[in-house]
Amino acid sequence: MTSDRIQILIAMCCYMAVIVLIGVYYAKKANENSENYFLGGRGLSPWVAAMSAEASDMSGWLLMGLPGVAYWCGLADAVWTAIGLAVGTYLNWLIISKRLRRYSVKVGAITLPEFFSNRFKEKKGIIMAISALFILIFFTVYAASCLVTCGKLFSTLFQTSYIWMMILGAVFVLFYTFLGGFLAESVSDFLQGIIMIIALVAVLAVGTASAGGFNAVLENSKNIPGFLEFFGTATPALNESGVQAVQAGAPVFGPRATYSALTIASALAWGLGYFGMPQVLLRFMAIRKENELKMSRRIAIIWCVISLIAAVVIGLIGRTLYPTDLLTKSSAENVFILMSTNLLPPLLAGFAMAGILAATMSSSDSYLLIASSALARNIYSGLFKKNATDKQVMNVSRITLVIITLIAIVIALDENSVIFSIVSFAWAGFGATFGPLVVFSLFWKRINSAGAVAGMVGGGAMVFLWKLVIAPMAGGIFAIYELLPAFIFSSLCIVVVSLLTKAPSDEVVKDFEEVRLNK
Repeated sequence: MTSDRIQILIAMCCYMAVIVLIGVYYAKKANENSENYFLGGRGLSPWVAAMSAEASDMSGWLLMGLPGVAYWCGLADAVWTAIGLAVGTYLNWLIISKRLRRYSVKVGAITLPEFFSNRFKEKKGIIMAISALFILIFFTVYAASCLVTCGKLFSTLFQTSYIWMMILGAVFVLFYTFLGGFLAESVSDFLQGIIMIIALVAVLAVGTASAGGFNAVLENSKNIPGFLEFFGTATPALNESGVQAVQAGAPVFGPRATYSALTIASALAWGLGYFGMPQVLLRFMAIRKENELKMSRRIAIIWCVISLIAAVVIGLIGRTLYPTDLLTKSSAENVFILMSTNLLPPLLAGFAMAGILAATMSSSDSYLLIASSALARNIYSGLFKKNATDKQVMNVSRITLVIITLIAIVIALDENSVIFSIVSFAWAGFGATFGPLVVFSLFWKRINSAGAVAGMVGGGAMVFLWKLVIAPMAGGIFAIYELLPAFIFSSLCIVVVSLLTKAPSDEVVKDFEEVRLNK
């Protein structure tokens, strides 16, 4: 291993040591009871709530997936997706956060499935079981995307086996999630959010300087058909093995492709996903005071906008500096790593790589913890052993953590996996399964438990149906991001079924009115 790589490794190890110390520090408080372990005792400050929400939300996708999309096919797909995410972030904090915090306290819920179940005063736990099951499914996929990021990062940096590096990352994330629970995870995510934005801005600055200024980047990008367009997109010319062709030392592109209004709507639909993201919604529930959410919203949107802009521009700069180094869609997601290690001093490059590790860990720990809480608290304790002690619930949660991690490792074994694609599917799953239900539960008095079940099942099923059957078979206008049609279908299911079935009880309506009137 070269001295440069040793310095990078030292910087990353320092970061990992700090994360472990955070877990150790909060371990005692986390293990006092399940509310502390799963929701931090509702004691998050505005800064921690905002930064941990955004860091856990964006994951390694922000530093690898999004720059990779911009590097591979230009502005359109990356920019419209980023706009959708920024708008979704703002609306989620503005519309959902305050009422969800208030409502979750009113009904005594510390997990999302528990909120849905308590909101409708259900007796049999059907809503809780279905929501917990969907959380287990989609968060396992999400966790797999994080492990792919770990594997790509370490194997690229140290020229080692992808699989072993991916497994090593999984073991580390599992260890410190095991140790400190939600509070340790949220505080470490706050630190990770800071590292992520510093890494993005630093690589953006040195990349722009190395490319000869932003004008030079623009001039280079203009030579690629569709690369700098908002209503068109570049199309890399690929050979039979899926590798981009190179002629005379330059990458080959085909004619620009049109980026239609429907495709734009499909990309913007990413913003709808925020309404159903458990890792973000839990931060709303966990903040210490409702009136502090306004400050959190401002922090979150500023962080989000700066990070998204930096990530997209880094992809454009990477295509200027290294036009033929990343010739597959999967390898294009390494552009941030390539720029960091080539342009920054080794020790600083190590901290930039820690930014990717931070992004990955801040998400994977959230995914693992929420998925394990879904099974332990909402299925094991909520349905099968209602008199389970806190210790038993936390033990089941930790066993579940191990099982989910093992399944995620199996899903992540393919090193040619595209992070953006894995994340987009899980994002659609949560957005369509829970997004409409969260909105209607908070703002529509007439919704009932039957409508809630129909919305979750309809939205979740439609994500699979559209992705795996309708889009591949029909193509054309049907080849849109599955979140959009699934979100609409879920909303229709909620409204139609609720209106056709019995109205909610007086007790449920009373809770709704008290929350609405802030009593």
